[in-house]
Amino acid sequence: MKILLIIAGALALLILIGWLGLQIKPKPFPAYAGAAAAPQMRPLPAGLPAPVERFYRAVYGDRVPVIETVVLTGRATIKPMLNMPLPARFIFVHRTGYDYRHYFEAAWFGLPFLKVDEGILDGRSFFASPVGSYTDDPNTNQGATLALWAETNWFPALLATDPRVRWAPVDDRTALLDVPFEAGQETFVVRFDPETGLLEMMEAMRYRDPGAGKPKILWITRNLPGPTLPELKLSATGSATWLDQGRPWAVMTLETIVTNADVSTYIRARGQ
Repeated sequence: MKILLIIAGALALLILIGWLGLQIKPKPFPAYAGAAAAPQMRPLPAGLPAPVERFYRAVYGDRVPVIETVVLTGRATIKPMLNMPLPARFIFVHRTGYDYRHYFEAAWFGLPFLKVDEGILDGRSFFASPVGSYTDDPNTNQGATLALWAETNWFPALLATDPRVRWAPVDDRTALLDVPFEAGQETFVVRFDPETGLLEMMEAMRYRDPGAGKPKILWITRNLPGPTLPELKLSATGSATWLDQGRPWAVMTLETIVTNADVSTYIRARGQ
């Protein structure tokens, strides 16, 4: 009996240490070193659906910036496996509307132990982590393209300046957003807060897993209530949820945003 108590005590201590390690946030990534260029400004396009126009006037006024690249850094809670929430830090780099690269580091006692490098370049998705990798899978090409456009919730000017984007009305708080994918398009349902007019959530049918025969699943991104960055009138915190899981697999808080910097080297520097 004494031995069993010792073993039980040791297991409880290990569990406690493991739990404590997951309560400590990692340090943020250093600020991106590239210099940001002042954006060109364009008039807000005519003919936008009513909730979309209201949103853009609330955020930008009559003119919107042309954003060609963006670097986003922040910290998050992610659930990459076993539904276990892990503290993480991230850096997202976009050549807006075309390419992006995500780099995550999950941490324990603030020390990185799980690194994920993913994105889409020249229409080909990639994913690399200790638990698996793939490149140019048709399903994840579609999924990565949707992620590329969903992250415009932090730089929504792109959806008013990219000529390939199409908005269509639904009702006074909802619009459809068509974005390019390969030779066709993918569609988001975009919902706006009826009181503030700000973007509330985006929904799309997205592939989650690589390989033939896998179904599309409703994927939902939300802007959550919280503080904003000086550069944004939008909340700096957002979540991503697969409908079949019911709860967010990621909650991310943006801490820095740099627009129109040279990202040509970093976005292709896989593994760094």
